[in-house]
Amino acid sequence: MSIDIEQIIRENISKTIHMSLATSRDNRPWVSEVHFTYDSNLNIYYRSLTSRRHSQEIELNPNVAGNIVKQHTLDEYPIGVYFEGSAKLLEASEEQNYAFELLKERVNAADDAIEDAAREDGHKFYKITVEDWYVFGKFDDNGGRKYHLKWNGGRK
Repeated sequence: MSIDIEQIIRENISKTIHMSLATSRDNRPWVSEVHFTYDSNLNIYYRSLTSRRHSQEIELNPNVAGNIVKQHTLDEYPIGVYFEGSAKLLEASEEQNYAFELLKERVNAADDAIEDAAREDGHKFYKITVEDWYVFGKFDDNGGRKYHLKWNGGRK
């Protein structure tokens, strides 16, 4: 039986709107929860304040990791989607407008989100370019296993 890792990733990230985002500074990790969206190349977008710890750490070190896990009951086998990549703050641009449209459609971002991002203290748009995806789950008769998909920002 062949496992289509990309299909499993796409299917599972469509089922939830929140992810855990890991950053680090001075060898000290931090995890935060953010609502997210994604595009057809599996780039991830979210909004946050620049004053948040994860935003400050991304400014110093763009390397991030995260997971997207749909909540499950005790009798369900979990499926975990994990990623590694680099994050960046999006300045006012077409890319920021693109992120806004994706967030508006998926997580009902406020109509004034672009104006909010323009304010010094507003929520800014961020993009994560994923380099590696991983999935963990029970997808065949071999039990729970981890699978890796080298992604390189949309180029397998």
